[in-house]
Formats: sequence, structure tokens, C-alpha cells
Amino acid sequence: MLTLLLCCALWGLNQVAIKVALPELPSLVQLSLRSVLALLLLLGWMAWRRVDWRSQRHTLAPGLLAGLFFALEFGLIFVGLQYTTAARSVVFINTSPFVVALLLAWLLPAERLRPLQLGGLLLAFVSIAWAFGDGLGRAVPGDRAWLGDAMVLGAALLWGLTTVTIRLSSLRSAPFELTLAYQLGVAALLAPLGAWVAGESLPTQWSALTLGSLFYQAVIVTFASYLLWFWLLTRYAATKVQAFVFLSPVFGTLFAGLLLDEPVTTALLVGLVGVALGLTLLNRR
Repeated sequence: MLTLLLCCALWGLNQVAIKVALPELPSLVQLSLRSVLALLLLLGWMAWRRVDWRSQRHTLAPGLLAGLFFALEFGLIFVGLQYTTAARSVVFINTSPFVVALLLAWLLPAERLRPLQLGGLLLAFVSIAWAFGDGLGRAVPGDRAWLGDAMVLGAALLWGLTTVTIRLSSLRSAPFELTLAYQLGVAALLAPLGAWVAGESLPTQWSALTLGSLFYQAVIVTFASYLLWFWLLTRYAATKVQAFVFLSPVFGTLFAGLLLDEPVTTALLVGLVGVALGLTLLNRR
């Protein structure tokens, strides 16, 4: 439980780390460096652990598809954070379990939703609509906060598609390090290309805050916490582990308010509570 709480706190702080580095380190450059560094660490880990990936060639197609979804997801998050707050983004990105629930209910008869779960889905949808509408209502002329919110919601959709791809393909039985390597590998290829097309470049000067943010994102979150998360999923019941993810937006909202002095509105708090309750109902069996 303490390890799961640590993971949720780390993920909640991740949006804040991205946001604080944006003035100095452009969004797609930041994503590129984070992906490449985390991939190198992961490949070293796989070599040390002697992970057998040569016998897993049948996972190439779904692996590349999951990697594409993953790369596009984080591209939307990093660009979207230029327009919206970290507090709002961490709430919207954690709507991905609803995408997973709806798609699996459609594709797998055993995953069909019961009335209580449908009620949770509806509650969360209304809560997100309320929080999104609050951003539209407070927008000023020229303010594109709604665009950032929409990008993060698109990222949540892609996160859900990534999970469904893993769940319904040969990746489900592949080593978890290989599944993560596919995702980081595609991101490490596409993010620099996106940065080049967008005309982004490396900064000429690096502050300690930016270097610390990059280290936190690449080493602590993308490499260490993701490996730890997958390890937990191999040791404990997935439904019980997944339930703790509901705490991630709570940590994220608190960190954004405390560290970035971002406005945490009543509508956002109501949306946060609604999403947490909706996810709780959705997870009940």
C-alpha cells in the first residue's frame, strides 16, 4: 500500500514537473529527452536482467501500435500543458479508465457493465463535463485553456487505447519490460521528429530547476515508477492495484495548488470528487 501511494504521488507531481520546465525547455524537446533517457535506462535494465525479447517477435505489430498511441498521448499532454493548468490536466488525463471500460464492454462479453458500473460511468462523465465547462466559462478573449483541456482529454483516450491494445493482444503475456520498451522506443523516435517539425530546439542555458525536472520525469517517473508499477501488477490482484490510481489526480491537484499556485476552483474539486466516485463504482464487481 505504501509503494502504491508513492507511485500515485509521483505521477501526480509529474504534471507539475512538466509545467515548470516549459518556459525553458519546449514541450516536444522535453518529451524527446525524457523518452530517450528512460529508454536507455530500460534497455540497460533489460540487459542486466537478461530479459528474453528475441522470442517475442510476434509482439512486434501490437507493440508498435501501443507505442504509437503512447507517443501521441504524451505529445498531446506536453503540448496541452502550454495552454491549461497542471491541476486541470491531472484530472482529465485520469479519465482513461472509462475508455478502457467502454471498449472492453463492447469487445468482450465478459466485460459488460452492470447498472452500478454504468451509474459510475455517467457520474464521472457529468463531473468531467462540469469541470471542462468551468474552464470555458472562465476563459477570456484569446485564452485557449479549453484547447489544452481538449488535448489532455484526447491523451486520456489514447491512454485507454494503449491499455486495450495490450489487454487484447499478445502483449498481455509478453515481459512487461518489453511492453514498456515498445512504448518508449516509438516515443523516442517520433518526439524528436515532432520537435523538428515544430521548430523547437534545445535551450542554450539550463537552470537547475529544468535539469531537476528532466531527471525526475525520465529517471524517477518514466523508468523507475513504471517498472515498479508493472512489478506490482505481477505480484498483486490487478483490480486492487488499479484502485489506487484514483489517488493520482488528488495528489496532482494538491501539488499544482501548492507548488505552482494554480487556482483550484470549486468546479474542479467537484469534478475531481465525481471522477473518483465514478471510478470507484466502475471498479466494483
